[in-house]
Amino acid sequence: MTRVWKWNRPVTVREVLEDLQQERSIAYTTVMTVLDNLHQKGWVRREAEGRAYRYEAVSTRAAYAAALMNDAWSQSDNPAAALVAFFGMMSAEQRQALSDAVRIVQGPETPDTVTDTGDQNPGSAQDGGDR
Repeated sequence: MTRVWKWNRPVTVREVLEDLQQERSIAYTTVMTVLDNLHQKGWVRREAEGRAYRYEAVSTRAAYAAALMNDAWSQSDNPAAALVAFFGMMSAEQRQALSDAVRIVQGPETPDTVTDTGDQNPGSAQDGGDR
């Protein structure tokens, strides 16, 4: 998947093979089998081009990582404990990214979501009551 995401366009087995061979020796059939497995799992789609296929990622790397995390979390018999253990493994930068993500998901604060901690109380002069 890393190689497919790297180009961010449809790629052939040959392109992936040549890229991987810069780092290690690998067979064409191995790359073809992996891409076919990814296609069967629904992670890439493919389109015929002559006698070959062009493979393209179905989702982003972030969506893929999120799906893996969700799958692992849902397998736990104690999801809260799994999250605590996971958070304990995070670096300070990762915890900050998590905090930022929570803020994004929660959206902007509105007057309805902000708790008023002022000195006002029922019956104050502001609402005209003398209680």
